[in-house]
Amino acid sequence: MSKVKSPREKKRLSYEHDRRNTYGENHKSSRKNIPRSKRRSHQDERRAVRQALLGAKGAVADESADEAHSQVLRQGRIKKLKAFRKSPDSPLGEVVQRQLRRRMSEQVGG
Repeated sequence: MSKVKSPREKKRLSYEHDRRNTYGENHKSSRKNIPRSKRRSHQDERRAVRQALLGAKGAVADESADEAHSQVLRQGRIKKLKAFRKSPDSPLGEVVQRQLRRRMSEQVGG
């Protein structure tokens, strides 16, 4: 059973904890777009590492191998830092406040 008893307290907690998607596209499309974006960024990282290793194919000198290794680490790190990151949904309280402000401005202006 819930520890929160009053409806006012339930509403306040709901506004704090519940989230809404305000990204600007269909909220159901995130199921496909998030894995697709993660997959694309991981592929870009693998491609950057593979490109860095192309010069070190076959028998190479130690200096060349060390340079290729450091370049692989550098390119992988750069791609990982620029990779896709999920952003959290907005709290319900903020979404409701924004909607109310928009309604008030439409009433005043329209």
